[in-house]
Formats: sequence, C-alpha cells, structure tokens
Amino acid sequence: MTTRRSLLERGRALLGLAALGAMSSGAQGAEEIFETTKSEAEWKKLLTPEQFDVLRKEGTERAYTSPLNNEKRAGLFHCAGCDLPVYSSKAKFESGTGWPSFTASLDNAVRTKSDRSFLMSRTEVHCRRCGGHLGHIFDDGPPPTGKRHCLNGVALKFVPGAEQVSG
Repeated sequence: MTTRRSLLERGRALLGLAALGAMSSGAQGAEEIFETTKSEAEWKKLLTPEQFDVLRKEGTERAYTSPLNNEKRAGLFHCAGCDLPVYSSKAKFESGTGWPSFTASLDNAVRTKSDRSFLMSRTEVHCRRCGGHLGHIFDDGPPPTGKRHCLNGVALKFVPGAEQVSG
C-alpha cells in the first residue's frame, strides 16, 4: 500500500539523484589544462553574454536561433572564444534539430568529456585550446561517422572561403 510517507521518501530519493547527476556533470579526475586561459572577468569582456553562458558556463542556446544553422557557404567554423578552426563546412549537415550539426571536427581541434547532467549520459565537446563548451556529440548522425556534433551557433564564428586546415 502506498502511503504519503513512502511517496515523500521516493520524491526525496529522486531529488537526491537529480542533484547528484547535476554535481557530476563536470570532468572526472584532474582538471584539463588549456593553452588559452583567461579569468572570468576577461572572458566576460571578450564574449557576449550569450557566448559567455554557452562557452564558459556550458549553457545551451535556444534551438533555431543561430544564423549559422542556415550557413551553406564553404568555409571553416572557428571557436568564438579563441578563434581556433574547429569544424569544416564539408562536415556540416542539416539535422533538423535547430542547431548547427557536423559529422566530425577538424583534426586535433576538440576534446570530449562525459556529461551526466539532467539525469542523462552524454558526450560534451569543447575546444581543445580554450576549453570553451561547443555542444554535444550523439550517435545518430549520417555516414561516414554516424556521429552528430550538435553545436551551439553562438560558440562558433564562421570564416567563409577558408581552406580546411588541421587544428
């Protein structure tokens, strides 16, 4: 028989699990060291409030709000935090999700870590030079990789006509 007390205990247990998941969303083990480092105040001066929220606080922009979602020209997508080329337009595809999506990053451009926030297990992708949060990688992309790098447009800067280069 379900009592009010058992319902309250189950609710507390679920809240505890949610809090634990939120706390474990960061990297496990040692902190990664990046080539480009700045204080929070320096990042706030350099970035727009939206860019700061996504790149430095691992936020997410609203779906279908980025002009880069519709970008079709040849070129490179750079990290908006440190200007490192991270993705080629050759790897971009229309995922229908509302965010710019790519099958793969440029060589040596990004790093990943486990993200266990919101009671989910995902792979977070960030810039290997400054550590800026770019988005997440999912296993539902098209060939040749089967991956979908689902990125926040505000975390990127498009450079048209640029040649594909290694990061």
